[in-house]
Amino acid sequence: MPILKREQDTYPENLLGNPVILGDPDRIWWCIYTMSRREKDLMRRLASMKIPFYGPVIPKRYRSPNGRMRTSYVPMFPNYIFMFGSEPERSQAMTSNCISRYDEVVDSDQLVADLKQISSVVSAGIALTPESRLEAGNQVRVRTGPFAGYEGMVVRREGKTRFLLSIRFLEQGVSMAMDEGLLEPV
Repeated sequence: MPILKREQDTYPENLLGNPVILGDPDRIWWCIYTMSRREKDLMRRLASMKIPFYGPVIPKRYRSPNGRMRTSYVPMFPNYIFMFGSEPERSQAMTSNCISRYDEVVDSDQLVADLKQISSVVSAGIALTPESRLEAGNQVRVRTGPFAGYEGMVVRREGKTRFLLSIRFLEQGVSMAMDEGLLEPV
């Protein structure tokens, strides 16, 4: 089976940074829970319907049975896609047969802020580790560097300090290795 190239995970490409699209009063954010392993199928269908969405994907490297290193692109949050659409667009998306259920996002400003942080970390190409069911920890802010001002939580994994960015609505997030010297308490 051939490994597919990375597909579009945002439609339109500048969705999270476009105030014209995000300011549309007829559209709201929906958290879509997909059928098992149907995230990319749904993203393709939403793009063809021209319905805005964001479903971050991250590279996953593994060794094939014949010893070659392969890279595939997997959803950062399995079974979840964030759709920014009107009620008729939500109904249209339901015809895709990819959706199990959906929830309206109540705090859309918080969701957009979280998604912007996740998007910029993914585009930076840093090695990321998906994290689910967040743990209590110290709230911190990055002081310097390309992620200065980002707020998250400190977690320890295998004796290493990691900076955890989260989507509070899902209670899931992604962590990256971070030097403690770059972090300050909030």
